[in-house]
Amino acid sequence: MQRLSFVLPSLCIMLTISPAMAKEKKSEKPMDPLAMMELWKQAAMPGEPHKLFATLAGNWTTTTKEWIEPGKPPMESTGTAESKMLMDGRFLHQEFSGQMMGQPFTGMSIDAYDNIRKKYVTVWVDTRGTGVFIMEGTGSADGKTITLGGSHAEPGGGTRTHRAIWKIIDADNQLVEMYSAHRGQKEMKIMEIIYTRKQ
Repeated sequence: MQRLSFVLPSLCIMLTISPAMAKEKKSEKPMDPLAMMELWKQAAMPGEPHKLFATLAGNWTTTTKEWIEPGKPPMESTGTAESKMLMDGRFLHQEFSGQMMGQPFTGMSIDAYDNIRKKYVTVWVDTRGTGVFIMEGTGSADGKTITLGGSHAEPGGGTRTHRAIWKIIDADNQLVEMYSAHRGQKEMKIMEIIYTRKQ
């Protein structure tokens, strides 16, 4: 009897929802395959964000500041970076070499602008871990200031969140500022990298 008292209301709910779901599915007309192909073609074409990325191809010197502890001066180091466009101008690839916390460090990124989602996406890997770090976000109207956010797991448990502000000052100068919050604590600036094009 108890089972019946549960089944009957459930059946009534399903009978009420089913016509609405059927109507919704009916109203969704399948898109013409040629029209869909055209949309995909347009979405695959590099646009203004990709053209801006292309101006950053080349060799760079870097100056990095790292804030390890609040109230203490940052550690400073220099490095190099090489950037190039991939996939016929769709992605910006960077290889970075320098120091991190006083140790030799190399990293690699792929920067993208997703035409469909209207978002910037950065994928980063480096010699300080075995994970893949992904950040995404939006840009200013001119595309020269890109704000990205992401998070990753930490050794010992918990999560660290990051916010990066990437300023493309001009074709020869860039600035990346990184802010971080450890396990839900207050956000603090942890890094600043100045990129200057090699002449």
